[in-house]
Amino acid sequence: MEGDCLSCMKYLMFLFNFFIFLGGACLLGLGIWVMVDPTGFREIVAANPLLFTGAYIMLAMGAMLFLLGFLGCCGAIRENKCLLLFFFMFILLIFLAELSAAILAFIFRENLTREFFTKELKKHYQRNNDTDVFSSTWNSVMITFACCGVNGPEDFEAIPPYSSLEKATPEACCQRELQSREGMFVNKEACLSGSERFQNRQGCYTVILNSFETYVYLAGALAIGVLAIELFAMIFAMCLFRGIQ
Repeated sequence: MEGDCLSCMKYLMFLFNFFIFLGGACLLGLGIWVMVDPTGFREIVAANPLLFTGAYIMLAMGAMLFLLGFLGCCGAIRENKCLLLFFFMFILLIFLAELSAAILAFIFRENLTREFFTKELKKHYQRNNDTDVFSSTWNSVMITFACCGVNGPEDFEAIPPYSSLEKATPEACCQRELQSREGMFVNKEACLSGSERFQNRQGCYTVILNSFETYVYLAGALAIGVLAIELFAMIFAMCLFRGIQ
């Protein structure tokens, strides 16, 4: 009975890690394609610091999952104690890193306040200067969520224009027919001249909070599920490690 249980655990662990291996291989392949693609997509990624960083994060995650799945599969099917031990240590490091990130997020949650974002916006925002990562990110957020500032357009009254040609209200706060950078303005001139009718008046803090409120519990449940899977993977690895003669 003990041998049957051990065999079942071995093949379940192999199947579980095989899917991790495939997922890591897909991410790794996609990341490599983005970085070496000869059709010009590489230049688009390189021109945007956020996309550039995201491509490297995707590469790192793909490599990590690829290695993790490989160690788990080989360790389980070959009943190799050394590979199982490496797999256990790898999972343990990831588990501790995720747990530390969750604890730090809980400790520093007070930094995610309306006042904190308002202070940072007034300190670093450079309006339509899209060469600045902070300003470009804020402009993308305001366009995507059809909002303006943290609390509203009044946040920009204390921020001097980046050039003498700019108005008090950034272009990103103007209403568009389609919520993207390519979307046509409803009435750009009226918006920049101060007409509230053509401005997005609602602050981004409230809009984003309302948008993601329904996903908070889902994200929490997903995080708990991932931690639970990693915990069971470590238990399976240790059981196999101890069961192998």
